[in-house]
This record gives sequence, C-alpha cells and structure tokens, in this order.
Amino acid sequence: MRLFSGLFSADMAIDLGTANTLVYIRGKGIVLNEPSVVAYHVKDGVKTVLAVGEDAKLMLGRTPGSIEAIRPMREGVIADFDVAEEMIKHFIRKVHRRTSLSKPKIIVCVPHGATPVEKRAIRQSVLSAGARRAGLIAEPIAAAIGAGMPITDPTGNMVVDIGGGTTEVAVLSLGDIVYARSVRVGGDRMDEGIISYLRRQHNLLIGEATAERIKTSIGTARMPDDGRGQALMIRGRDLLNGVPKETEITQAQVAEALAEPVQQICEAVMIALEATPPDLAADIVDRGVMLTGGGALLGDLDLALREQTGLAITVADEPLRCVAIGTGKALEFENQLRHVIDYDS
Repeated sequence: MRLFSGLFSADMAIDLGTANTLVYIRGKGIVLNEPSVVAYHVKDGVKTVLAVGEDAKLMLGRTPGSIEAIRPMREGVIADFDVAEEMIKHFIRKVHRRTSLSKPKIIVCVPHGATPVEKRAIRQSVLSAGARRAGLIAEPIAAAIGAGMPITDPTGNMVVDIGGGTTEVAVLSLGDIVYARSVRVGGDRMDEGIISYLRRQHNLLIGEATAERIKTSIGTARMPDDGRGQALMIRGRDLLNGVPKETEITQAQVAEALAEPVQQICEAVMIALEATPPDLAADIVDRGVMLTGGGALLGDLDLALREQTGLAITVADEPLRCVAIGTGKALEFENQLRHVIDYDS
C-alpha cells in the first residue's frame, strides 16, 4: 500500500510522547502509533538498535545483561538524545517506505513547560533524523485542536492533557495560550504509585507492565461506592521470601494507590482556574473543561475533577489521539495556524 503520493504529502506531524509516539502524514491522517521504547545491544560501549516500538516494549524489564530496553522520553522531553534520534529515524523510515523523496517537513508537539534546551534537543533530533525543517507546537494547543475545541474564537477554553509524563493544563483564547501550567505527573506517576503501594501494603514487587495493566483494567480516581469494586489477580515477587506470588487487588486499593497523582492533577486545574482572567473564567463555567491524553481514560477521573471544581468535565472522543490529530491539523492548516508553530528561523 502506498502511504502517500507526491513530493509534499510526505510532510508529517509527530506526537513524540513519553509512552507512545504517533505519526500523522499530511492528507493521510495517523499512520503509526507505537510505544516510545527502544531496545539495543551494548558491546564494547557501542549501541546497536535491536527493536523499536511494539517489539521493544515486550522486552521492557525482561532483558539479559547485554541488552537494554529503555524509554528515551521522560516527562515529555528527551532523556537519552542518541536513542531518541534512532527511534525517530526508525519511525520516519517506517512510514516513509521510500528514500527517493525529498526530506519531509516535520512538526512535533512539546510540553508547554519544556525549557529552551529541551526544545532544542527535540528539534535537533528531528533534523538529525532526516527532516528538512522542524517546527514545534505546544502540546495544549495541539490537544485542544485535536479535541475539536474552537480555540480561534474570542472565548475561553480549558484543556487538560494528561500524558505519560506530564499533565498540561491550559486556558486558550483567540488561537493562543492565555495561561498554561505543566506538572510532571501523568500515566508513569500513576504506575509508580501502584508499584509502591503494592510494595508497601502487600510486600509484593511488580514490574511496570503489570502496573500499567492494573491501571488500564481497573484503575479509578474515586473510591468505589461499595468500598471494594472490581478485583484483578496479579503476579509478582514476594519481598519477604523472594518467591513468585499471586494476589488479588481491588479497585478500592487502586484508588488509594492513585490518590496522590489524581490530587496533583486536580490541584493543577484549580490553580489554573484561579489564575484565569474573570471573563475567560466565566466562559469556562459555560463550556466546561476538556480532558485529553491517555490519562483521561482513568476511570471516574472526570467525576473526581467535577467534585473538586464544580465544572462540567468532558472526555474527548479519542483522548489518546487528540495531540497527534491536533499536530496534524496544524500541518494541514499551516497558514491559519502559523502563529502557534515555532520554526526558530
């Protein structure tokens, strides 16, 4: 199957997420959605990439000494420059298929709270991976565009994008950010909360993959009405005697484990509301708040936020894809949205 035709349809938008990377090709939509994981072999200090994406994720926590499987993105920004570059190259090649075409123009979303150094690292990685030009767009703007919010209107819109590494809370009006706050709490922090809760309460050590399965299966932001909720059988290592052990975890326990990251997200929203100009705050009371990102899928998170803020909370139709769709639309409608794309040139 040909993924594109013509020279310029190869231009792409990338949602370079902490947990997943999505690639959008102009005129084609999202053509790739894979975990942001790279597995490589180390010999004499030289790294050789073995697998990227889905294949590499299966190796996380299961590698022998000579192989490392890592996530080069941490909290929305690049933690390992060389490995991130290899990952971006791999994904570009995977959707490009042919090398005879001109280098693509690529727009990448970055957390609003990314420092100039972090932004430069992302831009440099994309250029080194083969882009002829690299543009950056703030994640909250991309999320709002992808969720179909009317951000170019002279009215206040609030978006809460809960990713793997960061939660971005932003108030938008007239196509730009009026107020934004980025807190380094997201899906990863939730996984860590579950791991440390089980270690503390059950003397059970589990891996990241098991924590993620618990979160996606029975994760909830509120205590279940019956004080217990659904249950899930999980396996890990008993810390008391070192042998594998199977135990049951309930939704009530998961809610307790996730209480701190959920509270941090709620606090970030409350702080944003306090800092919002009064007229825009009035618009947000009318319109409510839009939740995007994978964290928005956490059970009852919208209800937890509604209880804290008193506002109507809506979960976007495709929360996991909102940022990628929004970054793609910025590429498609570049002339209208030029002011939100930073080409640094």
